[in-house]
Amino acid sequence: MKFREWSKEFFGRKLTIQYGKVAKQSSGAAWVQFGDSVVLATANISDRVIEGVDFVPLTVEYQEKFYAAGKIPGGFIKREGKPTESAILSARLIDRPIRPLFPKYLRNDVQLIVTVLSVDGDTPPDVTGIFAASLALNFSKIPFQGIVAGVRIGYVDGEFVIFPTEEQLKNSKLDIVVAGSKDAITMVEGEAKEVTEEEMVQALMVAHEAIKKLIEFEEEILREFNVEKMEIEEPKPKDELIGRFEELLVENELRKRLLIKEKLERSLKLKEYKEELISKIFEEFEIDDEEKLTQEMLLKELFDEKAKKLMRKIIINEGIRADGRTPEEIRPITCEVGVLPRTHGSALFTRGETQSLGIVTLGAPMEEQIVDTIMEEGTKRFILHYNFPPFSVGEVKPLRGPGRREIGHGHLAERALKAVAPDEEDFPYVVRVVSEILESNGSSSMATVCSGSLALMDAGVPIKTHVAGVAMGLIVDEENEVVLTDIQGLEDHWGDMDFKVAGTRNGITAFQMDCKIAGVGEELLKKALKQARVARMRILDIMFETIKEPRKSLSPYAPLIANIEIDPMKVGELIGPGGKVIKSIVKEFDVEISIDDVTGKVSVYGKDQNKVNQAIEYIKTLTREIEVGDMFEGKITRIEPYGLFVELMPGKIGLAHSSKLGNDSKEFRKKYKVGDVIKVVVVNIDDSGRIQLGKAEE
Repeated sequence: MKFREWSKEFFGRKLTIQYGKVAKQSSGAAWVQFGDSVVLATANISDRVIEGVDFVPLTVEYQEKFYAAGKIPGGFIKREGKPTESAILSARLIDRPIRPLFPKYLRNDVQLIVTVLSVDGDTPPDVTGIFAASLALNFSKIPFQGIVAGVRIGYVDGEFVIFPTEEQLKNSKLDIVVAGSKDAITMVEGEAKEVTEEEMVQALMVAHEAIKKLIEFEEEILREFNVEKMEIEEPKPKDELIGRFEELLVENELRKRLLIKEKLERSLKLKEYKEELISKIFEEFEIDDEEKLTQEMLLKELFDEKAKKLMRKIIINEGIRADGRTPEEIRPITCEVGVLPRTHGSALFTRGETQSLGIVTLGAPMEEQIVDTIMEEGTKRFILHYNFPPFSVGEVKPLRGPGRREIGHGHLAERALKAVAPDEEDFPYVVRVVSEILESNGSSSMATVCSGSLALMDAGVPIKTHVAGVAMGLIVDEENEVVLTDIQGLEDHWGDMDFKVAGTRNGITAFQMDCKIAGVGEELLKKALKQARVARMRILDIMFETIKEPRKSLSPYAPLIANIEIDPMKVGELIGPGGKVIKSIVKEFDVEISIDDVTGKVSVYGKDQNKVNQAIEYIKTLTREIEVGDMFEGKITRIEPYGLFVELMPGKIGLAHSSKLGNDSKEFRKKYKVGDVIKVVVVNIDDSGRIQLGKAEE
């Protein structure tokens, strides 16, 4: 295997590909450096066919190595463990544009691993991973049918920027990743600050031009190779079984079952008809048990293909969908807020047979989520989690932690709502939104956006406006194309595109697209976005009728937060030796306190408004600058022959010399004892900060 290397400048960075130097036992491997980001993509396939599966068994793994960013992993073990959320999202980003390019009948295990070896903050390795994955698969014997690449695009000061820097992204209205082939865009994922549909289409077209340049480079590299691909035999039922199946299948009967409005009843009736046909065939033909299992699975796939073609034909020729809607029609929507009595905010959003229960919880600043990845360090104040329990689709499955799909859907909904979240200065709470999917028949991530928006307003979170989301679909044949609004599960499964758009009345805040066909062009994108906007406006109207603006007050069960800024030099005094002072405040007033020792910002968090206010006043007194003339009621801590030591505030002690005690100056040792409270005035503060006190007049 001969070592080869190619280099070229793209978008102000050097792109270098190496082949034949590392991972030489993999079926395909590509070492790709873009800027200072380096990824290694490896592709391998099993020799054995996986029996009993009706999908391509592809696994995409994205390995974040902390050494790539010059960091040591946190925690006790100090090594990388299970994939982080960011790694899972990156794996999905690479998976989605390549998955449709495998033969649909491939049943061998395929594993693609993208390992991040070096990371440059201005050149995201996950997007580079799409390019590397495409090369590794094309270098390998795996039957992969295409060349893809991806770019990140921003929109800064009215200009589109390919691979924007971290600094540019801070001022960008757009942050999306676009992937595609030479002919069309196949995948989009990202967020925006209320960009228009026209701006989004322009961004996608600019991104596609950049993708074409990268693919031309891939093609140039691959022309040097003549890779012999593994031959995969397309499994088909026996000819005599196909013939009999065609005779038994009655299109009108299949149509009647396809057009049943309710999802579960439709699924049941289709399943019954499928089993009825296959049972009749096996009664007529003698097939041994071992072969029967394979032929049964193939006949089931044939039935599903017939149902898929008929559904698509009905939509294209008659404009009727399985549940009786027209292509542009949205399912019936109902919205409720305040459905849970003790949560800080809640909402139930139901669209057809998809239902999301949104719940908002408000927390103190110290409850921020800690973020520690190879690309990012810090904290996160706005969090959204999406849960998809098996009962939502009437299934029985063991409950585990969130899967890749749940993490991906939650991330998309979080991006959609984050655009309208208030700044920390205006609303100092940590906000957690949870979407519990109680029922699902497609578009549950967009239902999450809607329930989350409603629940935030119910909680009194001052979001700027409502955000709604809708999932669009596409059915294409040789001559026609139909864009579907608010797709249900069947249309997602058998359609050609899943196209999710979330936003406000002013523009788009989150966007995701996946294509099962070669891709979509500019005119079709414009049409789909325009149709999605009309639907979004209708959904926003319904949400607005339910709750017009955030509630003016928080739930009585929500925590109370008050902020105060002190001199950062006083932070040590507030904390006290060994945390003694702050612990005493927490205990006395039943509050929690967080301190930013850089800015001096102090947040007091509790459940009783009076106690929170008292704690704030105590901290003000504790950290104020003591000046000559200030009066205090202090506690005597020590008595000496020459005077009294008086604690003015925790950690602040002054001396009231006997000569300054007025009428008590001669008999003070008899009149006072340790623990007594005395009213004093500051008469002097020397250069060393020592405080001299005198007795204040009664």
